[in-house]
Formats: sequence, structure tokens, C-alpha cells
Amino acid sequence: MNREQVLVDLKTRFTEDIIDTIDKSEKRVYIEIKPESITRVARYIFKDLGARFNIASGVDVRTHFEILYHFIVEDINLIISLRVKLDKKKPEIDSLAVIFKGANWIEREMHEMLGINFKGHPDLRRLLLPDDWPEGVYPLRRDYKEWDKGSIRDRGV
Repeated sequence: MNREQVLVDLKTRFTEDIIDTIDKSEKRVYIEIKPESITRVARYIFKDLGARFNIASGVDVRTHFEILYHFIVEDINLIISLRVKLDKKKPEIDSLAVIFKGANWIEREMHEMLGINFKGHPDLRRLLLPDDWPEGVYPLRRDYKEWDKGSIRDRGV
């Protein structure tokens, strides 16, 4: 399939799942989907379209948490970024680590840094923060307050 066929296919196949599409450039498209659709859409992009999972990124954007899952369809030089918005009161979404192992560590990182729960993840233990880091304290949230008065934060977390 070429670029246009891929985009038409996604829009047709996932009409009920897609909230918005932003055709950013010839090489990049953002597709906002419903959070409950993530495994269905990501599985199709990864397994059926043969895209490679590149990375995911999470951010606290005041009113919600946002995750971008970036896939690359190398044959046509297209980056497909799936965008999901999560409720701040209950930030959770199905894990993609059960579909492809490449999502394992980045989901663990978002879990401990933002407090997003990845349902079905095989191992959400800590990845970056020290063992004595307090539960429920997430350093990349907007409402983060320093909990260790003796720490020096000019050298990173």
C-alpha cells in the first residue's frame, strides 16, 4: 500500500475509534483515537501494516494525560503517531507490551514518572527511580512537589 491507501484504510477500518486526524506532512500523520481502542488499532498497525514501533511519549497537559505512540511504516517512509488522551482522575490504558515487547520499558517509565496504569502489563516494577522513592509521587506531573528537602535537583532527578 502507498501512503494514501494506508490512511484511507485506517480511516475506513477504524471509523468508530478515530477522533481526529492531523495530516502533518508527507512523512507524518497524527491520529487521535479513543483510549479503549489502543490495542485494536496498534495491533493492526504493527502486525498487519508491518510498521515498526519506535517509541511512546507521555505528558501531563493540565486537563489530561496524553500519550503518543509512534510507529514507522518504513516501506513508504511514514510515521504514524497514535494520540490518546487519558482522564487525570483515572489515568489508565491497556498495555501494548502484550502485543509487542518493545512497549515494555517505555510503559514502565510512564507508569513511574506520570502514574499511568497500563492494564495487563506483565511487569510494572520500577525502572528509573530509586527503591526508596515514595509511592504516589510522580516527578513528571505538573502537580509534583519536592518531597526530599535534602535533595539537590540541579543535577537531575
